[in-house]
This record gives sequence, structure tokens and C-alpha cells, in this order.
Amino acid sequence: MKTLRRLLRGTLLAVTLLAPVLASAQSCALCYTQAAGSGSRMIRALRSGILILAVPPTLICGGIAWMAYKKRNQFDE
Repeated sequence: MKTLRRLLRGTLLAVTLLAPVLASAQSCALCYTQAAGSGSRMIRALRSGILILAVPPTLICGGIAWMAYKKRNQFDE
């Protein structure tokens, strides 16, 4: 039973680690050609834009997780 559980955990970990690699292979052809044809300044701006768009949802998820962690025992009382 423990061996099966370890195997399932290992498989889940492998799928989780490979998911970003598989997702990046599905990029938009138009976006790729536009980014490849642009200059280095535009590529830097695109990378900065991606980071700027990724930071707020990450902070929001972290804040919700932190609040849930802090309030986890409130309903037991």
C-alpha cells in the first residue's frame, strides 16, 4: 500500500514539474513571430510586461493563503 502511494506521489510530482514545459509548447504563432521579429528593446519590454502581469495574482494568492492560515482555528472554537 505504501509503495503504491509513493508511486502515485512520484507520478503526480513528475506531471506537475513537466506541466510548464508542455504548456510553453502551445504558444501563439502570431505572438512568436512578432516577438522574434522585434528588436531587443521590444523583447525586454515584453518580458517586463509578463513579470508585471504575473506579480499581482501571485501576491493575491499568497495573501489569501496567509489569511486562511491565520484564521484556520477560528471556526473550531
